[in-house]
Amino acid sequence: MISDLEQIYSTNIKGMKKSVIRELLKLTQRPEVISFAGGLPAPESFPVQHLKEITADILDNDGQSALQYGATEGVTELRQIMVDRYNAQGMDIELKNLVITTSSQQGLDLLAKIFINRGDKVICGLPSYLGGLGAFNSYGAEMIGIKFDEHGMRADLLDEKLAELKLQGIKPKFIYIIPDFQNPAGITMPESRRMEIIEIAKKYDVLIVEDSPYREIRFEGKAQKTIFQLDGTGQVILLGTFSKIFVPGFRIGWVVAHEAIVDKFVTAKQSTDLCTPTLNQKIVHKYIEKGYFDTNLKEIIKQYHAKRDNMLQAFRDYMPAGVKWTEPEGGLFLFLSLPEGMDAENLFQKAIENNVAFVLGSVFHCDGSGKNTMRINFSFMPTDKTTEGVKRLAKAIKEEMEIQ
Repeated sequence: MISDLEQIYSTNIKGMKKSVIRELLKLTQRPEVISFAGGLPAPESFPVQHLKEITADILDNDGQSALQYGATEGVTELRQIMVDRYNAQGMDIELKNLVITTSSQQGLDLLAKIFINRGDKVICGLPSYLGGLGAFNSYGAEMIGIKFDEHGMRADLLDEKLAELKLQGIKPKFIYIIPDFQNPAGITMPESRRMEIIEIAKKYDVLIVEDSPYREIRFEGKAQKTIFQLDGTGQVILLGTFSKIFVPGFRIGWVVAHEAIVDKFVTAKQSTDLCTPTLNQKIVHKYIEKGYFDTNLKEIIKQYHAKRDNMLQAFRDYMPAGVKWTEPEGGLFLFLSLPEGMDAENLFQKAIENNVAFVLGSVFHCDGSGKNTMRINFSFMPTDKTTEGVKRLAKAIKEEMEIQ
């Protein structure tokens, strides 16, 4: 064994931290714990029987091709059907604008590999997706957080920060945004705010990265155009995934961008994993082609809508005065805020003692703020367990309030 491994570890790995959420999932494996911590889809929504039939058909009729290496860009049929779906929604892209990735998380990692040098600045929201922060931090990015209001990232503060950086001779590599049912806040950015962000990005000549894993899981309200579509000039990189709208186990995501940027993603991916598993891509393509995907997505939306409503009602019934929460129009999460002065980290141990778990909101804040917040997932637990879990969480909060 090497005497001192620390001396030979890379700077990048030394800067990486284990995912708080992934570590929390280990803690919550105990069957008595009701966990609102993970961003897990509902397993009852997984179309096992259809997937068995499709997989058998592919292996019977196209097995050798399905089990072989594939093109780094992805299976052409899957890419084309994704392009067609986007264009049907009003976008204008071609096959050359889309590359398949091994999950959206790989897309974030490749994005960082392509654009970030150690010490580069990246703009994100306060709060923002922990997996994005981790990917960018692992390549040495310095994150700059912009506060939210009820519509998401504040455009006025973004403009002020970019102006300040410009005076210092600093140009951020990109602005990272999750505009639909944001993780963790659950907020959706209206079109007017999206246009403000686009105009500011153009003013300072900065890329926008639009992370869009939840956009199609809308329960109510008007669907918003993607920032990519509103821009229309190639200044936006759009990331998507099947993990939340289909199944996470296939680990299939995609990136939509200007063809010159897509080419860099292909180059970066070749040295990462060569290609995304061909069989998985063919299964997803066939599932969409047969019309099963849209039918199943409608069922997912129906399930999650009911689960969200159930959780919100439980909050209204059991949470003590002073506790606030977002009421998302879709997605998987809502964000809960304790009264000012309370610390969710102090509450966490008490919650575990009451056999309920959540994710600390502070881990989604690149500046360590948000101490009184927590992210709550409503998609995974059955409704009866959700109600019981909210009761337990409310009890823990009341107990912590009495200590204050």
